[in-house]
Amino acid sequence: MPNRYVATLIFLVTIVAVPASAQTDAKWQAKARKLHERLYTVDSHEDTPNENLLNPRFDLTKDNNPDSAQVDLPKMRRGGLDAAFWVVYMGQGPRTQEGTEAARQQAQTMFLGIEKAVKAHPTELAMATTPAEALSLERAGKRAIFIGMENGFPVGRDLSQVHAYYNQGVRYLTLCHSSNNEICDSATDPKGPEYQGLSPFGEQVVAEMNHLGMMVDVSHTSDSTFYDVLRLSRVPVIASHSSCRALADMPRNLSDDMLRALARNGGVIQINFYSPYVKTEAKSSERLAAEQAFFAKWQIKTPLNVYGLPAESQQAALAEWGQLQKQFPVPLATLQDAANQIDYAVRVAGINHVGIGSDFDGGSVLTGLRNVGDLPALTEELVRRGYSRRDLAKIWSGNLFRVMKAVEKGKSRSAAGSASTL
Repeated sequence: MPNRYVATLIFLVTIVAVPASAQTDAKWQAKARKLHERLYTVDSHEDTPNENLLNPRFDLTKDNNPDSAQVDLPKMRRGGLDAAFWVVYMGQGPRTQEGTEAARQQAQTMFLGIEKAVKAHPTELAMATTPAEALSLERAGKRAIFIGMENGFPVGRDLSQVHAYYNQGVRYLTLCHSSNNEICDSATDPKGPEYQGLSPFGEQVVAEMNHLGMMVDVSHTSDSTFYDVLRLSRVPVIASHSSCRALADMPRNLSDDMLRALARNGGVIQINFYSPYVKTEAKSSERLAAEQAFFAKWQIKTPLNVYGLPAESQQAALAEWGQLQKQFPVPLATLQDAANQIDYAVRVAGINHVGIGSDFDGGSVLTGLRNVGDLPALTEELVRRGYSRRDLAKIWSGNLFRVMKAVEKGKSRSAAGSASTL
């Protein structure tokens, strides 16, 4: 066949195939979007209160630049997000009476910020504390806002504070953050373990949370703390915003053994979208050297430890870290990498033990998944990988709601442990 005829044939095949492929993709996307809209979707970890709700200039009704706000009402609508845990986040401050009191005051400011934001938008948002309340709100055309607390630091050594936070709507407590506290060892404390897991007071905290019906969150805890919690808790526990260590070798993530243990406990891992926790980063030798110099200067182990520095040092360290990232950038993980995390967790822990905890407004940015408005793209990717509607319903809310119900049902009728003060 003459070359000109071959070229013509290839051209004709191309112009026919491309539109057909585009039509197929469009139909696939429409099908996935329709499915996403039918699912009840929950994000178990958003840092919106700390990042934006306390900012008097922040407008929740505006479709904000995602570089400054990954969660707002337009993005929630676009992303089909039905419910979110807005987190009362506490960095680890001085473990003194003054430090603990300052953290408690800061926590109250965030509670008020959440309450004010929800009350300001009564046609779209409402507070919820149970799955039943959340589903009822959906029928009323509203999105549910749950409250989680990240870091038990404000509890100090006063067990009654756990009860007080429960009464304010907190339905999970992340036991620690980047450093050890009075409750337990952190996965990333630069000084290493203090208790080899839970402290004696931390054991009381877990028992009290079981008694109240508050979920125990093991994100950020050391491996030893994780296993202590599973040994003591009478009900399933959660990792509200963690990922799989096999794909991103970070101490904050869960190992395969931990995933299997969490499944035996009946718990759930809510996959985090923070890029370094999604995929092991490919860093240049120059980047690695700059990081080591930064950590040595500030006497820390990971970037997370910056939030445990004294207030006067924290802003300077954050600015320096930002410059380091600009000078030695690392490629972001992608939407597909996040789906790989879900695939892996499902393979190791099982479909009944995986959910979504984005950590949006807390540093999470992925290529193709930059804010809550992009969540339908994740459903589309999972549909492409063969996940059924039933599977997706479990991942997007069913597994977490099952744990919430189990924790509520497992409330102890025995008297709470005696409280102690700091």
